[in-house]
Amino acid sequence: MEKVLTRNIADDPVPTDMAAYEANGGYQGLKKAMAGMSSADCLKVISDSNLRGRGGAGFPTGMKWSFVPMGEKCTPGHKYLICNADEMEPGTFKDRLLMEYDPHQLIEGMILSAYTIEADIAYVFIRGEYLVAIQRLRDAIAECYEKGYLGDNILGSGYKLDMYVHPSAGRYICGEETALINALEGKRANPRAKPPFPQVSGLWGRPTIVNNVETLCNISHIVDKGADWFMSLGRGEDAGTKMFGASGKVKNPGCWELPMGTPIREILEDHAGGMQDGLELKGFLPGGGSTDFLTPDHLDLAMDYNVIGKAGSRMGTGTMIILDDQTCPVGMTLNLIKFFAHESCGFCTPCREGLPWTREVLKKIEMGNGVPEDIDTLIHQTKYIGAMGNTHCALAPGAMEPLQSALKYFRDDFDRHISGGCCPYHKGTGA
Repeated sequence: MEKVLTRNIADDPVPTDMAAYEANGGYQGLKKAMAGMSSADCLKVISDSNLRGRGGAGFPTGMKWSFVPMGEKCTPGHKYLICNADEMEPGTFKDRLLMEYDPHQLIEGMILSAYTIEADIAYVFIRGEYLVAIQRLRDAIAECYEKGYLGDNILGSGYKLDMYVHPSAGRYICGEETALINALEGKRANPRAKPPFPQVSGLWGRPTIVNNVETLCNISHIVDKGADWFMSLGRGEDAGTKMFGASGKVKNPGCWELPMGTPIREILEDHAGGMQDGLELKGFLPGGGSTDFLTPDHLDLAMDYNVIGKAGSRMGTGTMIILDDQTCPVGMTLNLIKFFAHESCGFCTPCREGLPWTREVLKKIEMGNGVPEDIDTLIHQTKYIGAMGNTHCALAPGAMEPLQSALKYFRDDFDRHISGGCCPYHKGTGA
């Protein structure tokens, strides 16, 4: 298959500098756009490519950008592009790989994205723990200013763009774009009420687009090679390639660029190497911690947004978390709920109060102190907290996805905890 996002990343990777990036075709998309493509031309090719957001939601990128009011007469003043590089989804580490080893790919994609929406300021909103990525992005941005790819009159086109790296305090809620915008403004990271949407009134009340690292890394390749080329890369109904990953007790945990539509079995067996010796697959979260469990019965499904959606889960970030037959599904679910309860911004009652309540009920069951009525409580929580519209944003509904699917597929394990008075996976220790 043709490598797109990782073409500059070897098995034993070293950071790609400006010279190496350009030697392998880097900044050709930028030069092509600056030489004669209008913002409308760029938007059309992105829309035609059927690129969907790689941060988890899978919303069509061109459609999202089309909501930005265009033209100086329509919206005088600043417009902003923000790259969400916070990467706080449990089990997800794909964006870190792209930023650390090919920072220029992200920067070129951001320049072209900003040009398409007529933005003049761009930010990389990155989690503060990504120290290596922060420094490499800053070094690459400095190279771009020296080369004339950033700043005033980029490549003689008259287009101006300034770009900054903003290390964040790192909270999961910043995966919600309006919470990220609030954090970037120096406020508490609470999601905003919508409308207005960020495309019209975002950062400091100005038109703003927020996209994920992997999404933006695709832009330069699409502009350079065209929509038809990008659509030809997928194996199913979704276009392009995708960074897929697997963590847990597989022989070769990691992250790989593969065509959209690659079967789950191929990812787990051919790339992750299958389960570790002596273990069997019990279930997996297909797209990070906030997706529903699937089981071995789903291994032959294609990793496409709609296919996984029809199976009752979400493709999310495409980075699978593996549950083996010797790991307690109640304990794994409890661990995820602990995380989500901690990461709640506390704005709305179902999330602020409901997630800690769910955590304590699960903890009670895992420690062997559960009663049958606790299952009814958990089912109620999944229906109430998990319903979109009952909470201010999607954090709590996402947190309920692993719980509701664990109750669906692993109900016997919950019942055994209660009837046996202990966690059967830990020989009665409850640990």
